[in-house]
Amino acid sequence: MEIARENVKTKIKAQGNKLFSATFVKVNGQERKMICRLGVKKNLRGGQNKVETEDRSYLTVFDMQKSAYRTLNLRTLKEIKLSGTNYKVV
Repeated sequence: MEIARENVKTKIKAQGNKLFSATFVKVNGQERKMICRLGVKKNLRGGQNKVETEDRSYLTVFDMQKSAYRTLNLRTLKEIKLSGTNYKVV
């Protein structure tokens, strides 16, 4: 299936705290696949998330493999897998 890039953030947030995978292109040009989820509060230290705002195409996720928070750039996203369904981002 295909999903429009502008709908990806809404689709990911709609599934809640479930695990999902994301394939994207890193800043250095390498492709990376990450298994992540939203809503993890285990290692938060307080403060305000200045990266994730409505006018920017970033999403803060918890990388399950590295046990760390990461910022997912939705502009470089190639594929996502949500609830067993693969989506190609177009």
